[in-house]
Amino acid sequence: MPEETFTGNITIRDVAARAGVALSSVSRVMSGHPDVSPAMRARVEEAVAALGYEPDLLAQSLRSGSTRTIGFIIRDISNPLYALIARACEQELRRHGYSMILMNSDGSIETESKNFLLLRRRRVDGVIASLVAEDSPSVKKTIVSLRAPLVLLDREVKGLQASAVITDHHDGVYEATKHLLDAGHTKISFITGAENVYSTRNRMSGFKQAFADAGKEINEALLALGGFDAEYAFVHTRTLMAKKPRPTALITGGIGSTSGALRALNEMGIKIGKDLAFVALDEWPLFDVFSPQISSVYRDAKAIGAEAAHLMLEVLKGGPQKESVMETKFTARFSSEGGL
Repeated sequence: MPEETFTGNITIRDVAARAGVALSSVSRVMSGHPDVSPAMRARVEEAVAALGYEPDLLAQSLRSGSTRTIGFIIRDISNPLYALIARACEQELRRHGYSMILMNSDGSIETESKNFLLLRRRRVDGVIASLVAEDSPSVKKTIVSLRAPLVLLDREVKGLQASAVITDHHDGVYEATKHLLDAGHTKISFITGAENVYSTRNRMSGFKQAFADAGKEINEALLALGGFDAEYAFVHTRTLMAKKPRPTALITGGIGSTSGALRALNEMGIKIGKDLAFVALDEWPLFDVFSPQISSVYRDAKAIGAEAAHLMLEVLKGGPQKESVMETKFTARFSSEGGL
């Protein structure tokens, strides 16, 4: 069959004529509407490809008042956990005809505020965000001015109307701490972020309950609650492990904390599972091939991302704001042995 050539601007009417369907059918396919049969979708997509049709997104947004775009703000996309969450979220949004704008805050409240302002100017239909902190008046004010649906990831902000995907860190951390206490550890260090975010507060509640149930006292001098990044964990691991007597067990709150702590322990010649019991909160790709294998508290990043997209889509359809709670699971491996 000879190659077809077309001149002028290809319109949605041309696509409908080529596919032999109604204009409304083409619109549903192009907008990602779920109520379209596979056969209809295939006919329209074939016509789009054959004609080289490209929809005028600006014109569509002016007509509908929707940009079909969702903003996604996180601290650091280089964190493998949040990379998996973002990918799963984007895949689900794309399946429903939405694109996603990903923005890093780099742990800066000022940058985070600027990101929200930029997304407001881009007139996104909604924002999914893991905030740097929950107590920033400037960020809260900027979010309110956004006038668009918001889904929070592992954050609680008083007075802010938003859906949320919350992880139950408490139970996983409780089981991990109980595991260490049952093995005879009482000098347990915990390195994680500050308590101005839900994840730290929830993790610490599990940690404290395990000590209380065991009738043991927490040594506050062995806690480092101030940052999730690798450098913070690196510095504080070296400080904590220099104490006398030093900790016999260490829990790290997040992938950044884990990587920084492991680097420090390696430089100090301290072997996990032998010289020190070690538990990591959160896993990342290839985690299971580490040697020695690391005990961990796991949460399903892909499920979290997909659920964040579902909550956003539900609100965009006129549904209510909701909070979804995701579970955590502790798995004991070689690294949490030894240390005594």
